[in-house]
Formats: sequence, C-alpha cells, structure tokens
Amino acid sequence: MKAHLITRQGWMTLDKELKYLWKEYRPQITLKVQEAAAQGDRSENADYTYNKRLLRQIDSRVRYLVKRLEELKIVDYSPQQEGKIYFGAWFELENDAGERVRYRIVGKDELDTKLGYITIDSPMARALIGKQVDDEVVVQTPSGPKAWYINEIRYTPFDAPLEGEHE
Repeated sequence: MKAHLITRQGWMTLDKELKYLWKEYRPQITLKVQEAAAQGDRSENADYTYNKRLLRQIDSRVRYLVKRLEELKIVDYSPQQEGKIYFGAWFELENDAGERVRYRIVGKDELDTKLGYITIDSPMARALIGKQVDDEVVVQTPSGPKAWYINEIRYTPFDAPLEGEHE
C-alpha cells in the first residue's frame, strides 16, 4: 500500500475544512432546506431543490474528508533533514538562463501550483529528493531534460524569516 503523505499544515487545513462543513455550513444549509420544505410544493421550489443538491455535495465532501484524514500520514520536519531537500522543503532553483523558481514538496492533497506546491510524485520532486544547495539536478520533462541548480533550501516558507534574520 502506498503511503499518502501530507504536511502537518496541509492536514490541519483539511481538518479545518471538515469541521467547518460539518459544524457550520451543513447546519446552515439544513435549515434552508427545512424552511424551503415548509413552503409547500417541493417539486417547483427552486430554493428547496438547490439546497438539497448542495446538502448532498456537502455530505459527499464530508465523507471524503473523514476517510482521507484517516488515511493520511503526517510528515513533520526533522533536524536531520537540514541542508537537503525532503518532503515539506521549500527550495529555490535557477537554470542556465537565470530563471528562478520556488517550490515546496507536498502530498497530492496539498497540490497548489499558485503557491508553488508540487507533489512528491512529480518528476521534479523525485529528482530533487536528498539534494543540497549548489547541486545540479536534471529533470526529465515532456519537452526534454532541463537542468536546475539549487540556490536555497528551507523548511519554513520563503516569506517567513529564518532564525537570526530580522524583519
């Protein structure tokens, strides 16, 4: 069985979503369904139909989150990881053209390209695991191999100061 990895931050985000859906959003929609049902003929009541559908979607997401949170394995930072890229690391890469990119390796449940999150299963992440600053890494892409140099590795976000840094 393949491990389903997630950062603690990612797990907490999913848990927060589950709690919100179950304790706040679902009760609000349930109340709307009850109010719409009290108005009589449900077959022509758009409010009732819409909120019933929304309730089914919420219930489906709640079931998924409950099951998924049980399956996930939280991977916390360990001091032994320092200086090398492992799960949860933030890193900056640069290519020969001087282009710089910043990414973080996360589990598939956390994937968010806008935030620079890439999955542990991506070709780039697989090529980077265990590497350190100044290493050259060749990543196989659909358009051919691409070379990157590792400029920086952190286990805190780039917008958070490192120990000893002042804002």
